[in-house]
Amino acid sequence: MSRFVDKLLDTARTRGEHQGITTGEPKEPVRHTWAQVHERALRMAGALVAGGLREQGAVAVLAAEPVAIAPAVQAVWLAGGSVTMLHQPTARTDLAEWAHDTVRVLNMIDSKLVLLGAPFDQLAPLLDEHGIGYLRLDELADGDPLTEVVTVGEDAPALLQLTSGSTADPKAVRITHGNLFSNLTAMVDTAEIDVEVDVMVSWLPLFHDMGMVGFLTVPMTAGIELVKVTPVEFLGGPLIWADLISRYGGTITAAPNFAYALLGRRLSGVDEEGKYDLSSLRLALNGAEPIDEKAVRAFTGEGAKFGLRAECVFPAYGMAEATLAVSFAPLFTGLTLDHVDAEKLEADNVAEPAGADSGRAFAVLGKPLRGIEARIVADSGEVVGERRVGEIQLRGEAVTPGYLTVNGPVATQDADGWLATGDIGYLVDGQIVICGRRKDVIILGGRNIYPTDIERAAQTVDGVRAGNAVAVRIDAGSRRERFAVVVESRLAEDEAAVKVLRKDIGARVFEAVNARPVAVVVLKPGSLPKTPSGKLRRAAAGEQISASVKAAES
Repeated sequence: MSRFVDKLLDTARTRGEHQGITTGEPKEPVRHTWAQVHERALRMAGALVAGGLREQGAVAVLAAEPVAIAPAVQAVWLAGGSVTMLHQPTARTDLAEWAHDTVRVLNMIDSKLVLLGAPFDQLAPLLDEHGIGYLRLDELADGDPLTEVVTVGEDAPALLQLTSGSTADPKAVRITHGNLFSNLTAMVDTAEIDVEVDVMVSWLPLFHDMGMVGFLTVPMTAGIELVKVTPVEFLGGPLIWADLISRYGGTITAAPNFAYALLGRRLSGVDEEGKYDLSSLRLALNGAEPIDEKAVRAFTGEGAKFGLRAECVFPAYGMAEATLAVSFAPLFTGLTLDHVDAEKLEADNVAEPAGADSGRAFAVLGKPLRGIEARIVADSGEVVGERRVGEIQLRGEAVTPGYLTVNGPVATQDADGWLATGDIGYLVDGQIVICGRRKDVIILGGRNIYPTDIERAAQTVDGVRAGNAVAVRIDAGSRRERFAVVVESRLAEDEAAVKVLRKDIGARVFEAVNARPVAVVVLKPGSLPKTPSGKLRRAAAGEQISASVKAAES
């Protein structure tokens, strides 16, 4: 039996009655112990095996409610299968296109079965129309309990995690039982989680690796108290996040940049003293690359009046290819910034220290977790030392052996086991610092300009929606390489206001990076392409804007 499943079983038997999962907030909260989740999972697993699920068979899950997803994914693991959380359609999704993409995903992972739960059970006729087999989660729990767990090895797939790119060209990270056990135990140990005391609070989507692994699989496997709501509850009223931390004594949470900035803004409008108590929070993980200092300051500044300690900010580096977490910053140190000379960084790929009032600033993300090695490799292929900038490569027990793609499996590691991440960064005292993504770096006259510097500058202009500015490469890799800036604004339909915005954004960007965008495009809110997890898609935005810029030049 894999160590991961063995740990699940041990937790259910020894600690299952003590800790559990609370769902249904804020309307109908209900708590189930992990033992109750396991009991339901056994019945569901029995039904899956009786229904013919083969060992290491791939099962897709399409549901939103954590109370239904938790026992379902555990059931798949107990039955010896692998789990894939499907990307969920939204109100603006073309359902015919979504169904076509979903069929491609199912074929890619070789799955004939979708476990369907609320609110997506209404899509059953659409699945029937496209020949997609499914079982309803509310019916699956009526099976006879599994009497003997299906044994699989450490190399068997446990999670086929869809990447955050276009679902029309899908790719899944193959996370094995060994990968999962290594990473989740390293996270629990490094974060010094006390399973008797800690309470995890999360609204992150379960089709994303941070939500699925970090805030469902980890607490369910280790036996940690969890309060779980859906992104719909958070986006419908962001202050529910602070409310849940207050009422349940939350000690651990996580979110991307935009959510911390949003919560900070909402807290700024709360005048009632003692409305929230955030003093219990000890770890507020931020794994976005790069971490936005302004978002962090907004969160800690406004949270302070409700007892929030700035040192609870917990910068991290993570990616699905390493199961989830690569590195954690030292506990209780808050956000540490490394200030470097911009010219040396851009021209020489050297992160030379600079004063806090000058140069570029990047978050320090800590040392690699137990079982993971990191190195920096220059374009020449040479492994370079500290403060030399290059591609981050990883090796270790948590690193995936490969992807599944529509064209078949693809290995991720070289002959020595190293994974090329595509992230550009450097090491400081053994700690990882990320500058950006290799594919996004803009090269002008031998200078490496990071798009995040451009985007942050654009977002300082009044009228630009926070978190909705993208710098895109045009004619990438050619002598004519340039860049454009695309922003969202509520002023997009006001011609006079747009003219002022373009001028101000161009000037602010020039001040920041000493280069002017070839174009500044202002779009209505909701126009920029984003991944299912909410991240801006630079490549997709670049394709759209590049075509329009070239058309205007011709």
